[in-house]
Amino acid sequence: MLMRRLGFLMIAVLISTGTVIGARSWLQAQLAAREPAPAPPTPVAIENRMVLVATGDLPAGQFVRPDNLHWQAWPEASIAENYVVEGKGKLEDYVGAVVRSGLTNGEPIADGRVVRPGDRGFMAAVLTPGYRAITVPVTPSSGLAGFVFPGDRVDVILTLTIQPEKDGQKDGAERRASETVLTDIRVLATDQRADDQKREVTVAKTATLEVTPKQAEVIAVASEMGKLSLSLRSLAQDGELVAEANTHTWDNDAARLLRALPHSAGGAGRKVSVVRGSERKDVDFAGIAR
Repeated sequence: MLMRRLGFLMIAVLISTGTVIGARSWLQAQLAAREPAPAPPTPVAIENRMVLVATGDLPAGQFVRPDNLHWQAWPEASIAENYVVEGKGKLEDYVGAVVRSGLTNGEPIADGRVVRPGDRGFMAAVLTPGYRAITVPVTPSSGLAGFVFPGDRVDVILTLTIQPEKDGQKDGAERRASETVLTDIRVLATDQRADDQKREVTVAKTATLEVTPKQAEVIAVASEMGKLSLSLRSLAQDGELVAEANTHTWDNDAARLLRALPHSAGGAGRKVSVVRGSERKDVDFAGIAR
């Protein structure tokens, strides 16, 4: 009998405990339902600044052109110290620079990733291994009046005066000729300057070219022989025109009036009387090569 009472008592205690716990849970749920929902967190405003980035992939060694760069919004918290930020740098300052290590599309332009003209090591970063840099003087006419820029490819033309000689003496009229001595040469730099305030442009007086050691010797000799001119090549490959090195043109090929003169090829077989003191000599110009 006693055991039965103890059993009922234990059951009553368990039921009472469960009832109390259930009631407390129900009460807390009701109170929580009456409380207002917490307000959503206020979004933090992200401040952006304009950063200079690459347009397209730029491999190492490439010259930077205006269409290779653009400004892009960038989170200020993620801007490194060497990034080019609008207001502290200009896009124009990086035109003509050389990519030191490759940049991918949209990657920020950093001072350590490109080398600008005038920076130490610019030429070393520009030169192809095994090549040399040589500077040639140019004039507004021979240098294409400022239309040659770093990265362009040119032909080098030599214009010279030839004086025929015989037995160590001048024999005949002077001839002028031009010859393409080098083709498809890359321009490394020019000394052209532009003033964006006064809107004045100083046309280049020199151009630095990338050549092989042998080509450097050719330019050194040619510059002593006559006047050098640059002929700008198309960005597209010229195909069959690439093999036109060492072509030449004589003066009578350029001017038709000279073809009728005795010293031209058109005057082959003609003679001219040359008087030196009391001597008179008939000179045949047919032997002069065109």
